[in-house]
Amino acid sequence: MTLRRFFFVLLPFLLAGTYAAAQMEDGDRGILPRDTAQVLEVTGIEVDVAGETPQDARFNGWRIAQREGWRRVWAQTTERPANRAPRLSDDTLDQLVSAVVVEREQIGPKRYIATLGIQFDRARTGERLGLSGGQRRSAPMLLIPVTVTGGTVTSVETRNPWQRAWALFRTADTPVDYVRVSGLGVDPLLVNEAATRRPGTEWWTNVADLYGASNILIAEVTLHRLYPGGPAEGRFVARVGRDREPLGSFTLRAADSSAIPAMMNQAAARMDRMFARAFREGDLGPDRSIIVEKAPPPVEVEDVVVPVSTYQMRIYAADSGALRGALAALRGTGGVEGVTEQSLAAGAISNVLVTYRGDVNQLRASLLARGWYSTYVAGVLQIQQQTINRPAPQPAPPAPAPVIEGDDG
Repeated sequence: MTLRRFFFVLLPFLLAGTYAAAQMEDGDRGILPRDTAQVLEVTGIEVDVAGETPQDARFNGWRIAQREGWRRVWAQTTERPANRAPRLSDDTLDQLVSAVVVEREQIGPKRYIATLGIQFDRARTGERLGLSGGQRRSAPMLLIPVTVTGGTVTSVETRNPWQRAWALFRTADTPVDYVRVSGLGVDPLLVNEAATRRPGTEWWTNVADLYGASNILIAEVTLHRLYPGGPAEGRFVARVGRDREPLGSFTLRAADSSAIPAMMNQAAARMDRMFARAFREGDLGPDRSIIVEKAPPPVEVEDVVVPVSTYQMRIYAADSGALRGALAALRGTGGVEGVTEQSLAAGAISNVLVTYRGDVNQLRASLLARGWYSTYVAGVLQIQQQTINRPAPQPAPPAPAPVIEGDDG
């Protein structure tokens, strides 16, 4: 699909989305964080073009922004001059660009003046820029933006430029995995400046588990205004953990109130570099004291399947009683699932089929325990009852002859 066709198809949805965003801005709080992990973004592209209609002028402006955006992202990645970027066709750029972000625009009958941002799909664009693999990222970190101004301390209870700067912060190129709150729902109750001063482990264990974080990052700014609408100065402090350990600080200034949002965006990028450096140096990691240890999954014990086999068996029984005893012994042996009589002959050889769950050696051992001796030859199991040879009884010794007393001569 060409950009022109895509533009006219998407225009009603863009207008609807702009209206929905305006409706959301009418509230007192809530800024949804922008997910830019899968894009490469270039901002601040100025365009001033003409066209036969307002839509045509806007389309031409977007075309120019795409070309300029490609040159800038190539220059940022390769650290070479933008004028040396390889030239790509508009159709190719249509495939690489995932979104056009309107930062500011004025639309006239035949003229379009705007400041635009271009988001390139990281996967497709990375192939042309030579980007390979992903960088090592930190464990999830719950980010809490805190603003102190005019004696008031806020976090996400109401919309403010500092929260907005972090919500719009581009996370694609940072190794820190930020968990950014929107300020909607229960966020103002759980993630506020007062909560950052609670050192209790139990509280932060519950909060970290709720947001899926392993540590807390506090981005704090103290904003001083010379007078309403006039110059402003921001003192920014990066803190880590429940104990609010300071990681670093810096100061920025804005010429007037209209420059405060740009100052906040600059401060967010600078503070991110501080967090990223701490992570690379090993000073920023999970807080094990607030991580809920998940129980390991139960080990699944596989059922051991014992094969069932059928054995040909010959029984040597001296008489019918011995034969009945042999059959009863077979049917009562553990593991025997069936005995099929083929030919029975008391005092001779009887043939049966025995279905047994196990191998032949186990069957022989079970039979021996029941008094039947067995041999296994050529696939045939032969059994006979064990005979006990008792010694013959010894004859009783002869009785001594009686002694007869006689008279002397």
